[in-house]
Amino acid sequence: MESSCPTPLGASDRVLLAHGEGALWSRRLIREVFVRAFGGSEHDPLLDGAVLPPCDRPIVATTDSYVISPLFFPGGDIGSLAVHGTLNDLAVMGADPIGLTSAWILEEGLPLETLRRVVDSMAAAARAAGVRIVAGDTKVVPRGAADGLFINTTGLGRLRPDARLGPERIAPGDRVVVSGTLGDHGIAVLSARSGITFETEILSDSCNLHPLISDLLDSGLEIRFLRDATRGGLAAVLHEITETGSYSIEIEESRLPVSSQVRGACELLGLDPVHIANEGKFVAVVAEADAEAVVNRLRASAFGRDAAIVGSVIATGPARVSVRGRFHVVRELDEPTGAPMPRIC
Repeated sequence: MESSCPTPLGASDRVLLAHGEGALWSRRLIREVFVRAFGGSEHDPLLDGAVLPPCDRPIVATTDSYVISPLFFPGGDIGSLAVHGTLNDLAVMGADPIGLTSAWILEEGLPLETLRRVVDSMAAAARAAGVRIVAGDTKVVPRGAADGLFINTTGLGRLRPDARLGPERIAPGDRVVVSGTLGDHGIAVLSARSGITFETEILSDSCNLHPLISDLLDSGLEIRFLRDATRGGLAAVLHEITETGSYSIEIEESRLPVSSQVRGACELLGLDPVHIANEGKFVAVVAEADAEAVVNRLRASAFGRDAAIVGSVIATGPARVSVRGRFHVVRELDEPTGAPMPRIC
């Protein structure tokens, strides 16, 4: 029986199992696809880790995995989403980013052109955010085991000295603010996945929230708590808040910022915008006296122009989340028990 050699990267237009074996073709894949995009030199040694400079502030670490389907959607793709999602997790913790790592699970047969598009998008998002991708890893799995590709990222950041954020700081009377329209990301992904078209294209809100949040924290306004409203949307964040305290939250349906396109899509599909994932919006709980100033500051930015006060923290009865409807009827807001759209990030 004749033995066969693996096909070199340049002679194949798809990912091969040989590219994940940790030898010659693995190194070529890393250098020709990842190192090229992430700004390294082809002569840099491929070491087992990155050495970062010492830090005089506490380090914040976060990790996340991205398995979104489809890989490309209106307004973004899995590569830029991985950067934005990780930076946003650091930002709502009150941290300034130091660097990111990225680990890639690639499916055998993935077109190299698709991989390059995603890698280039991730590199562009990182450059725009002024953050480096300092380390990474690649693995290749057989056909059918990864649906194209999955990405895991870790983000490292320096905790701001003025960051005092946490659910324990929330008190009755505080106001709930959202930084913009709800549901854009989830509906954009659903439209791409299902082939549903709307009269006006709905784009994902995927973006880097660090500049917006950093400016807000620089303002000196009393910010108690921050959380990006991703899977489960606004409803999931509010239930998470009330679970940790002895207070309730009531939001006003008429104050919720939802675009007419997303509202129409949700009515058509039987979905509630407060349950739909976002990738460029956050929830803030702020002191009552500072709530209007917080909204005005957010609205001065393109990423916060639709910010709104949507509710209040109240000290009455058992902890719960409720909605005051347009006719002043108060109903309990259910916490999502299952994703209406899985594989959303």
